[in-house]
Amino acid sequence: MAGVNQEQLAKALKLSRPTVSRSLANHPSISADTRERVQAMAVKLGYRGSPSRTVRRSRQAKPLHIGVLVGAPLASSDRSTFPHILQGIQHRATIEHADVDVLPLEPGLLESEAGQRRVFGHIRQADWRGAILIYPFPPQTVEMLSRKLCLVSALMEYSDLAIDLVDTDHGGVRSLVARLAQAGHRRIGFATWRYRAGGVWASRRFAAYAEEILERGLELRQDWVLNLIASGRPFPSSADLAAEVARLRREEGVTAWVCAADHQAYQLISDLRGFGLEVPRDCSVVGFDGNDTPPGLPPLATLRVPNQDVGASAVASLISRLLHPGSAQRKVLVETSFVPGATIGPPPAA
Repeated sequence: MAGVNQEQLAKALKLSRPTVSRSLANHPSISADTRERVQAMAVKLGYRGSPSRTVRRSRQAKPLHIGVLVGAPLASSDRSTFPHILQGIQHRATIEHADVDVLPLEPGLLESEAGQRRVFGHIRQADWRGAILIYPFPPQTVEMLSRKLCLVSALMEYSDLAIDLVDTDHGGVRSLVARLAQAGHRRIGFATWRYRAGGVWASRRFAAYAEEILERGLELRQDWVLNLIASGRPFPSSADLAAEVARLRREEGVTAWVCAADHQAYQLISDLRGFGLEVPRDCSVVGFDGNDTPPGLPPLATLRVPNQDVGASAVASLISRLLHPGSAQRKVLVETSFVPGATIGPPPAA
């Protein structure tokens, strides 16, 4: 039977539709025999569920223990995204009757046997059913964890690993390029930083930048793309990046920059002052994330990521994966919103 739904399953089994729905979700209020009978009939008739839908767990059910693995010590996790993601995780976990255990990991901890014993000992003692990853981990670490746990990554894509992802829509960068072009800019560069782990997000944002540049018939030049391409010039510090931006402004007339993240953009704006350049008077700069404005700097034109929604969606995705372990890998994208800021201006006169 092609395209069978839960109503048809209920009729075939002479059960109510809510009983069928809860049986398919392994709800503890349904007896094991009934769940087994419903699931066997679903396989026989070719029923395909919707793994993106999360069934609310009973308040009387045993609490579900989920972990949050943070790829940095909490004492140094001053990035503004983390508290908001965690707030979203905790709010949704309360709704889903789940307990949250946050475990920060020092970089490289899982590279040693002693570190592995410590981490996996904690996971076993806390009885984790699955975990949400926040901040980048080395791919080999994620692969190791995926053999032990059900994982969902928040805001960090691991291209070669089949784990679920809750991410932001990087394609919104096209709207930033469009706003710069509408302000009169014709030579627009892209800048990012190099990172020890992760960085796929920067490539995704560059792809959106490149699409909009080409669609508008503007120049797409490799030497105007800083710190992204391995064969390009390496810049070991943010001051060196600002020096190259200043040179390109002076020698090639690049008047606007898309930075892959807000913290990069704010640092660039600050460093450019050392070269006599003010934003947006001498060049325009946009970012991505929606972080708070540091003291003494102009508010950034950027895209704000709803990090609480990201955290909540990560919990929903993890529970959905636990309920549907054999379903296809899924990627959830959360939309951004534009923040006008004060860092886009017209290109200065030649």
